[in-house]
Amino acid sequence: MSYNFKPTPHNMTASRPIDYQKELNPAQYEAVTTLKGPVLVIAGAGSGKTRTLVYRLAYLVEEQGVPPKAILLLTFTRKAAGEMLGRAAHLIARPLGQVMGGTFHGVCYLWLRQYGERLGYPGGGFTVLDRTDQGDLLHLLKDRLGLKNLPAPFPRKETLGEILGAMVNKDLSLDGVLARDYPQFLEHRLHLARMAEAYQEEKRRHHLLDYDDLLLEGRRLLTEHEEVRRQLSERYQYVMVDEYQDTNRLQAELVRLLAYTHANVMAVGDDSQSIYSFRGANFRNIMDFPLLFPGTRIIKLEENYRSTQPILNLANGIIAEAREKYTKCLFTRKKEGIRPRLFKTASENEQSRLVVAQVQELKKQGVPLSQMAVLFRAAYHSFDLEIELVRAGLPFMKFGGFKFMESAHIKDLLAHLRVVANPRDAMSWTRLLLLVPGVGRQTCGKFTSQIKGDFTLEKALEWLRRQRRPAGLKEVADLLARLQEPSQTLMSRMNLALTYYEPLAKARYDDSPKRLKDLEHLLTITARYRELRSFLNDLTLEPPTSLADVAAPTHDYLTLSTIHSAKGLEWEAVFIIWAAEGRFPAFYSQEGEEEMEEERRLMYVAATRTRSYLAVIFPHIGYNRYLGMSINSPSRFIAYLPHSLLEPWTVKVEER
Repeated sequence: MSYNFKPTPHNMTASRPIDYQKELNPAQYEAVTTLKGPVLVIAGAGSGKTRTLVYRLAYLVEEQGVPPKAILLLTFTRKAAGEMLGRAAHLIARPLGQVMGGTFHGVCYLWLRQYGERLGYPGGGFTVLDRTDQGDLLHLLKDRLGLKNLPAPFPRKETLGEILGAMVNKDLSLDGVLARDYPQFLEHRLHLARMAEAYQEEKRRHHLLDYDDLLLEGRRLLTEHEEVRRQLSERYQYVMVDEYQDTNRLQAELVRLLAYTHANVMAVGDDSQSIYSFRGANFRNIMDFPLLFPGTRIIKLEENYRSTQPILNLANGIIAEAREKYTKCLFTRKKEGIRPRLFKTASENEQSRLVVAQVQELKKQGVPLSQMAVLFRAAYHSFDLEIELVRAGLPFMKFGGFKFMESAHIKDLLAHLRVVANPRDAMSWTRLLLLVPGVGRQTCGKFTSQIKGDFTLEKALEWLRRQRRPAGLKEVADLLARLQEPSQTLMSRMNLALTYYEPLAKARYDDSPKRLKDLEHLLTITARYRELRSFLNDLTLEPPTSLADVAAPTHDYLTLSTIHSAKGLEWEAVFIIWAAEGRFPAFYSQEGEEEMEEERRLMYVAATRTRSYLAVIFPHIGYNRYLGMSINSPSRFIAYLPHSLLEPWTVKVEER
């Protein structure tokens, strides 16, 4: 299989003195030189968004004589702001340390230090709680309110912090957050309301602010104190906001308040890459910017410097069906290239082996592993592929979610099968016994001390049933007895173990719904095995851990990543797997139009990560815990695209 693969150059260097019109394309030049009034820059994928911001910083200072201290650059990481300012300073060969550049939270922190007395913080005195401090305070309040021994699982301190943060960032009530993201805790809504009230009171009493309070208090400062709002607005005559599509409502309101004395606000972003609603990002912010700032000038960056035109044609086709968007059409000067391909495989395992085969072929053609990535909608979609990559000896690193065999819930479930296959596996016995409510290390020690050369599962079951308490020991003994019955298939054993483990997982993990989806997908992998030992042996092949703790870019490894974790990155070749209805888009996203629209944008983001080669893959046959074997259809986002955009391929991978 050959792809006529030719890596494409993508590094660009700037020279001085700066000829802005020559070094920028017309749309970029317009964005850089439009200084007065509100400007919304719709920056398509790979269109030089950062370059535009860097040159605008340089243009303001070098060409227009704007004092650096009159510029405010808001980004989502300090690193991003630092890199932009560093590049701009290099362009004009002068320091830009007086430019206020940083995150919304960081900027609000500085304002509160300066003006905090107006909000009741004498001398600007307050303490910012980090995540650990916040967790400790919530744990203390949980004890104080007598909520430690509730009958049903109550959120752990880290999850409590996430719930409280979601109320701020998603602009939702407590009931709204619970119903949307944490339905397993709805029965505790009254207790959680008491916790939230006590938490706010404790912070007020001791002048404590958590991470989200920085934005809330920053807004209160600008809203309640007109003189401060005026002073800050007059100080920052030019406001620039990067990745505006990722702002939440609170951040958008801060930008509006800063424009109190002028409208010199430039927001840069891409509505088609708004994919972080789970963090609180609000798609409406970028769509409603012209309503918030009347007279907005909209500039579209459509020339792409990353991908070939066939890749961009597909991306344009995907997003063209979006219900609401800023219409744009990505184009490039790299007109030639391989047409994206849609592969239908017989099964998930064939999908995995197809990816391995193509990765190996591209590697032979000179493409390093570090320039290839496999992208997926959910972290568990790569589980089967991870097994095949280990088998093939291809090193990889996974971003977004855990590696398959590093997941605690996977290890929990498999421990029950491991002791059936090998009753002398003391580590697996310890793991599964510690899951039983009321069992501690002492009981585990008594049990494992019996494990010797002639130890059998029957002896283990006899010991477990002799124990008077806890009652869960007899329950696990009954499960193991059923798991060892010769009449049980591997699939039925997995289902039995999962049915037993499900309530334990709900009690053990605050994110149990997500973990249980992982475990249900494990059944898909199980479906291709007939024998327990071969299944367990494949799962315990030596994993490529030598790269797990090394992030140096010099190491050559294949990237596995959720699409959310891949945004902003690029590779020469990209494989999108599990591009099937029910997986991408996910079943739950079909409940609402907004969720479905974000799923479409996710597909667009995935397709625009590649420079030269794109393979979109889905398995024709899948396994569902409740439906059994089922037929998969391609994702609705690609199913009806013409063959001129996405070339369909049906493959049969050679059996091992």
